[in-house]
Amino acid sequence: MSDLLNKKCVPCEGGVLAFDLSEIHKYQKKVDGWNVKPNEKKNYFLEKNFKFKNFLESQNFVNKVGEISEKEDHHPDISFGWGYAKITITTHAIEGLSENDFILAAKIDQIF
Repeated sequence: MSDLLNKKCVPCEGGVLAFDLSEIHKYQKKVDGWNVKPNEKKNYFLEKNFKFKNFLESQNFVNKVGEISEKEDHHPDISFGWGYAKITITTHAIEGLSENDFILAAKIDQIF
């Protein structure tokens, strides 16, 4: 994970291929507890559920994720409520996963 923490997300506007499954599995080993899932179009994304003691802890965590996302210019989908937050990450421009997604996942894990 430490090598991902030292990297910065690179803007992606398409024109590159999404990671294939072998590349995804290589990077998945570098982040802890992130699930790789396909959507209805069979494009892959990362997802992780976080648990908290109350709503305020969830909200504070989500705010920190927002700050990191802005710094990296890479934005996840977030849902949260009392005692939980669910983060979903993908690179929309390529309809799949890229190194950026794993960089962001590692940085999110660092604040948890």
